[in-house]
Amino acid sequence: MAKKPAKRAERIEVVYSEKRWKLLKEQREKTVEMMRVLENAHIFSIVHGSIARGDVSAKSDIDVFVPDPPSSFIIETTLDNAGLSVNKRLIVQATPSYAVKGYIELEPRHTVSFPLMKLRRTEREFYRFGGEATLQTLQSNVRVAGVDKRLMLIEPTSKGHVESTIVGREASISKTLHVSVDTVLDRVHALLRRDKVGRTGVFIKRELASDETFEMVLKQLGDQNPAVRRRLRLFEK
Repeated sequence: MAKKPAKRAERIEVVYSEKRWKLLKEQREKTVEMMRVLENAHIFSIVHGSIARGDVSAKSDIDVFVPDPPSSFIIETTLDNAGLSVNKRLIVQATPSYAVKGYIELEPRHTVSFPLMKLRRTEREFYRFGGEATLQTLQSNVRVAGVDKRLMLIEPTSKGHVESTIVGREASISKTLHVSVDTVLDRVHALLRRDKVGRTGVFIKRELASDETFEMVLKQLGDQNPAVRRRLRLFEK
């Protein structure tokens, strides 16, 4: 069951068990392995969410994100040369107004994703809002603050973390996480709406065939779909 947004005001301290610390170490080691492959090819990447914050569970996804990809071909070639086999490739657009992204699934819950068009400020800050970490951050064993899907701010401590709701504290949270208030309000609205009406699915989710490239399919979608075409033109000069 999906986590529901929390509207409580109290701060709760969560102390991690030895098992949870071990799980975090294992998941971060796997993430470092994926990010190092990209780093060796001079491709900058981040990881976001629970891996960056530290509040992992056995169901945590590892989504390594490349904010400024050189090209999908270079990313795919880099992963292939490192012996990382690809399970599937997907093009996803969450809503008609959101950027289209490419997803390369290496194994269940382990993906490398990247935008196929320029991101809006709020779209790029989405990752910092949830907590984002670089390869160097992980290698230094540093955890970062971020907000989970319950709209709880996760602040790492030596024993685990402290969590508190962000609802009604949007302005102060934007300063804590160094993101715009618009980004915080956007995420609060989206997650509270999902809690109210349930998941509505994504606007586009298209798996690529073996002989298709991300750019090829994006062009096809742009030719066929007015919403994709408008989003592609948004930042054209």
